Amino acid sequence: MTMPAPVCVWPIGAELAEGPLWQAAENAVYFVDIKGRRIHRFVVATGERTTWYAPDQVGFIAPLGDRAFVCGLPDGLYRFDAVSGEFDKLVDVEPHLPGNRLNDGFADTRGRLWFGSMDDAEQAPSGTLYRVDAGAVLSTQDSGYVITNGPAMSPDGRTLYHNDTMRRVVYAFDVAIDGTLSGKRVFTAIAGDGYPDGMAVDAEGYVWVALFGGWRIDRYSPEGELVGQIAFPCANITKLAFGGDDLQTVYVSTAWKGLTAAEREKQPLAGGLFTFRSPVPGQAPGSCAAAFAR
Repeated sequence: MTMPAPVCVWPIGAELAEGPLWQAAENAVYFVDIKGRRIHRFVVATGERTTWYAPDQVGFIAPLGDRAFVCGLPDGLYRFDAVSGEFDKLVDVEPHLPGNRLNDGFADTRGRLWFGSMDDAEQAPSGTLYRVDAGAVLSTQDSGYVITNGPAMSPDGRTLYHNDTMRRVVYAFDVAIDGTLSGKRVFTAIAGDGYPDGMAVDAEGYVWVALFGGWRIDRYSPEGELVGQIAFPCANITKLAFGGDDLQTVYVSTAWKGLTAAEREKQPLAGGLFTFRSPVPGQAPGSCAAAFAR
């Protein structure tokens, strides 16, 4: 599979850009800068760029509808209104672990929210994978991670993929209709440079994994076989999302976190938002409105 080289559409220079999210109604992609405590929006047709400031590190953004989103901040889940710019807390998360923060997350097609927590110092295995169901009910799904990353779902909703970044392992779980996980197993272990960060699953069930420190995105078959790679001009690739009218335009967040001054000089586009065309479509993003319905 050959793909054109990624192009930087917004050289914003984010310290830790993450979580691109396609919103078809706005023809726009949202993403966050965790360390910069910002949420960004890029409108494709006009190139319009908007930035909102968050009250703390914001790990992910997921749709609620009507330009409202749920965001993961260190102390819990918040409703973010992109019209007013206001943040309102929805659910407390891990008040007993002040050294943790929330990291990657996504909404599935059944209206549930999946997200992880992690040690902000990136040392203790205090991270947990969570699911949020109707009524904003929070439940623990797995634990023992230093850095949780990239929860993503197969097109049939039967397999959840989740990254243990520090162990450089991608796990797969069986998913029951009610969201219960079972059958945890190693989907793939990362070979070569890089740590598995965010990921996405395309419409054919292939898993695309962004590699922090790896200069690339890896694409795996549903059986865990490496079938393709997309090279980038910067080292830290953090996550991708499929967008556009045909869901074949991929948007990718990157970061300069951890780079030396000399490395940043050689990677002037680190922290930028990139795009490239995929020969296969992705999946449309879900909404977690049902989980937080009032």
